[in-house]
Parts: sequence; structure tokens; C-alpha cells
Amino acid sequence: MEKTLVIIKPGSLQRGLVGEVLHRFEQKGLQLCGIKMMQLTDEILNEHYAHLAEKSFFKRIKDSMMVTPVIVCCLKGIDAVKIVHELAGKTNGREASVGTIRGDFSMSVQENIIHTSDTVENAKTELARFFIDSEIFDYKLSILSFLYANDEI
Repeated sequence: MEKTLVIIKPGSLQRGLVGEVLHRFEQKGLQLCGIKMMQLTDEILNEHYAHLAEKSFFKRIKDSMMVTPVIVCCLKGIDAVKIVHELAGKTNGREASVGTIRGDFSMSVQENIIHTSDTVENAKTELARFFIDSEIFDYKLSILSFLYANDEI
């Protein structure tokens, strides 16, 4: 099973959406394997958003991500990266479909509730950036046989 990263952004904390966001992932059947609150630093954001460093909005993104602490999560499931990314919806909340997290809770391209890993490779890199091995837990989910067919797990 795949593991993927979700960052619940400062705007979500300010708006009291943390529980709702986590609930959406749990309702879908994704397993929470790691969760912690942390204050992001300039250093970690420079690394995390290095691919945007030359963009005009780079500083704005970093400033936004440091307003309050964030919640970082590790979620697990079959095709977890794809599922989580689709549940999040398009980056721009105004373009995201109703029923997605951003479609239901965001009106912005920047203040868009969450960050999700977009590829399996990026998920591995991002999880290693935000978690040490002992902070990610592997445990048997008792309802696994009600989430997947026998030949899927």
C-alpha cells in the first residue's frame, strides 16, 4: 500500500477545518499513519517549494505557510497518492469540483486548504522531509476487509 503526505495549511486551522479535512480522508477509507503539528520554517519551505523558487508568488506562498503551525499527515491505502490528490481537487479552489475538499472549502489558488503529494516519488521525498521513521506507524486496520476485496490487499 502507498503512503502519501498531506499538509493541512494555516487557513484550515484558522477556519476550524482540520477535523473536517481529516474526516474526508478517513471516510474514504484511508488509514492515518502519522500526524503532527509543526511550525514550518523558511528553510523547510525553500526545500519543499524549490520548484517554485523563480515564480513571482514564491515569497507569498512561504509567508502564508508560516502564519500558524500546520498539521502534517501520513495517509496510507491502495493508490493513496492518486486518491488523496483527487479528493483534494484542483489547486485553484474556484476551479475545483464541488465534493472535493478545495471545491467545498476554498476560493483561492493559494489559500487552498491543503497540500497533497502529486506522485509516488514526491510522496516518498515529502514524507521523509516532514517525518522521521519513528513518527510513521504501521498497524493493522481492523476494517481493512470491509474497505478492499481479498485479492486487493
